[in-house]
Amino acid sequence: MPNLARLTDKLPALPDAAQEFTRLLRNSMRDLAPIVGVVAFFQVVVLRQPFPDLTNVVFGLAAVLLGLTLFIRGLEIGLFPIGESMAGAFAKKGSAWWLIAFAFALGFGTTIAEPALIAVAGEAAEIKIAARSAASGLPPDPSAEAAYALGLRYTVAVSVGVSLIIGVLRIMLGWPIQWFIIVGYCLIVALTQFAPREIIGIAYDSGGVTTSTITVPLVTALGIGLSTVIKGRNPLIDGFGLIAFASLTPILFVLVYGMVV
Repeated sequence: MPNLARLTDKLPALPDAAQEFTRLLRNSMRDLAPIVGVVAFFQVVVLRQPFPDLTNVVFGLAAVLLGLTLFIRGLEIGLFPIGESMAGAFAKKGSAWWLIAFAFALGFGTTIAEPALIAVAGEAAEIKIAARSAASGLPPDPSAEAAYALGLRYTVAVSVGVSLIIGVLRIMLGWPIQWFIIVGYCLIVALTQFAPREIIGIAYDSGGVTTSTITVPLVTALGIGLSTVIKGRNPLIDGFGLIAFASLTPILFVLVYGMVV
């Protein structure tokens, strides 16, 4: 129960919780203000049109504000501590294989559940199958669309799992990060020359959508927790960089997926 006790210790008392929530709410309002300002300026000043369905816009903005505030607080008291503690526990256990398995499972599990990836894969599959249907003259096949989207999601999820294995090995063995990045992007440029044109944009976008709301906090916590426990590693120097791998490998894997499928 030590992890549970650690998490509950981070929960503030009720009066303090209200003050903390108010502080986070103000911070979220400050972060959203530039976006709201830009949209309002171009809608009212440039386009000179009223907001369509202003009630829904205001309600949606309030929902985003509340959701962002709760999400940030959840990261602080939940995801970051549990990710760091699990990474440290695996490192102290001294089993490299279990640590590698955990890294792959974490990368695969967080990516397959990533909302941004689900949306992009579904949109790509819909357009792909629609184009194939127009070329063949046959009606769109929903099962083929679902299979294409699922295949794309699994490809990206496996790639992120592999990237975390590489990142964990880099932290354990002290390998410099720059060579992995240089070689990785050289491979991407080379594969781009041979991949189908319709998959290139999806592949490059896949590197961005994977590093989103679910993946980033846990992956960051893994790197920081691991580099904190391993002797001779600096969390600031060695703990970061896993997100770069998680952005790079999906591009490679999706380019290959497009060439094969």
